[in-house]
Amino acid sequence: MLNREFGRMCQLIRQHAGIRQDDIAAITGLSQSFLSMLESGARKLTNIDKIIELLDGLQAPPELTGPILRPSIHHQPRSSAPTALSSC
Repeated sequence: MLNREFGRMCQLIRQHAGIRQDDIAAITGLSQSFLSMLESGARKLTNIDKIIELLDGLQAPPELTGPILRPSIHHQPRSSAPTALSSC
């Protein structure tokens, strides 16, 4: 069920943004036919790097994807204080 929900979320975001599957294919390197199967729930995407590329290509809001899948968006260090590693 979760796989189908991920594909459906991708489809809804893509359609809302007015982006074609061909455009997402060009961004991610996934084929248009694979994206179609992903959106229908017939296939699943297991490569985390491709998932992140897909979400970036869809410009999915972090509120939908969560910070774990979108670490580069709005990521700011909490403090500018030096850490133990920075002195190495």
